[in-house]
Order: sequence, then structure tokens, then C-alpha cells
Amino acid sequence: MQRLMVIGPCGAGKSTASHRIHYLLGLPLHHLDKLHWRAGWIEGSKEELHADLAPILASDSWIIDGNYGSTMEPRIARADTIVYLDFPIRLCLWRAFKRVWQFRGRSRPDMADGCPERFNLEFFLYIAAWNHRARPRTEKLLSGSHDKIIRLKNPRELEDWLARLEANNART
Repeated sequence: MQRLMVIGPCGAGKSTASHRIHYLLGLPLHHLDKLHWRAGWIEGSKEELHADLAPILASDSWIIDGNYGSTMEPRIARADTIVYLDFPIRLCLWRAFKRVWQFRGRSRPDMADGCPERFNLEFFLYIAAWNHRARPRTEKLLSGSHDKIIRLKNPRELEDWLARLEANNART
């Protein structure tokens, strides 16, 4: 594993999982939220995101966390592993709420500076609708790449996979 995508619903724990994978494998870690957002919650353009992402994708090793549908195809093409946190939406909503509370008024480590965490109803509605909107698009983009996907259905499966990764890494 040298080029990993970590995807899944908002609130699944992509950034936390990515940090742990980074610690275990020592690969460079990139958060799409940091590449896309500017201070004051100003969105960068798709063109800017693709331009910022291009040299990362061209490199030999990386971990990239985040969904951003417009970047999926080039990431899937270059990734050798796709870690899909396919967690229950109710858990993702709860975790997103906890994150807002934990980081309220401050930018979280995986977000661009100047983007303090805040409650955003639209964001929570996006998570709630994941299975009906974003999931079908994501699954369609992933079709044909099933040999690369590690689909984890709950936090226990993630913990078990990380433990196996750690054990395998310790042997090499």
C-alpha cells in the first residue's frame, strides 16, 4: 500500500483513520478539506482543487482523505488501496455533532486555517441524505475498482483492520 484513498460519509472518521494509517505506514497525508477550503469558509474552485491535487497524485506515495466527487476518478485511477468507511449514517451524524461541539469556534486539524467549526444544518442534512444521494454516485465511481476497496462497515471492523495493518507493518 503506497497510494491510499480514505472515503466515506462525513462524520465516519476519515481524518482520524487517515492519521492512524499515516502513523503506521509513514506515508504523506493530505486532507482534501485543507486543499479545498480557504479562510472564512470560502470554497476554492474545482479547478484550484484539481491543480493542488495533481502533484500529490503524481507522487509515488500518499494518503488522501475526503470524498469530493470531482476528484474521485483521478484518485481511483492512481490509488492502489481505497479504504471505504461505510459506516451507519446515524453514527456519522452523532460523530459530526460531537466534532462540532469539540472544535466549536476553532479550526480542526484536518481543515484549512480560518474555518472554525460551527453547526451547519445544510451539512447535517447532507450527511442524513448520504445513502440516497452521495452513496449511489460514489458506488458508481467505484464500480470496476472492487479489487482495491477495503470496505469497513463499522468502527470495530476499522479497529481490526488497523490492528492487522500494524501487525503486518511490525513484521516488515
